[in-house]
Amino acid sequence: MLRSPKASSVESGWHPYPGATHAGVSRLPLVRPGRVVGLGAICDLEPQRSDGSGDQSFSVSEFVTLEDGRRVILHEDRGFTIGWRSSESGSGAIRGHETRDTIARNVLNVVLPDDDACAEDHPWSWLADLARARGLNVTQEDLRGLAYEVILTDRVTQWLAGVAGRADR
Repeated sequence: MLRSPKASSVESGWHPYPGATHAGVSRLPLVRPGRVVGLGAICDLEPQRSDGSGDQSFSVSEFVTLEDGRRVILHEDRGFTIGWRSSESGSGAIRGHETRDTIARNVLNVVLPDDDACAEDHPWSWLADLARARGLNVTQEDLRGLAYEVILTDRVTQWLAGVAGRADR
């Protein structure tokens, strides 16, 4: 599911970003407990680079949604950069080739296992460990049964809309 909000154990083939398990969780506080009813990733824009490269970077955070509507960030140590290497330059050239679906695929590429032969289709046990470190009572089996949504922030949606006349925006 791809939507835009109003608001802003290592398995084969998948490895957490170096230090993500310890550094990421240690700075995220415990939360008031609640029943986990959703799981997903939020994609946001990173500030434009000043080197004139025309590359655009994005940050990716994974979260769980609680029954009362709260989103609890599990980690925020991922991201990706896209660029356009041709005679065109600037973020307008990049935007001209990106859609909500291509950005969502990039988000999934940074959170899903790298190896097609990996036993897990998502790092469920690691995410469950991160959720428990935040004070939530959830298992990898609980997470595995939830629909996964990719959310693009308003800033990403506005960045994509910078291309006039694109019907898929």
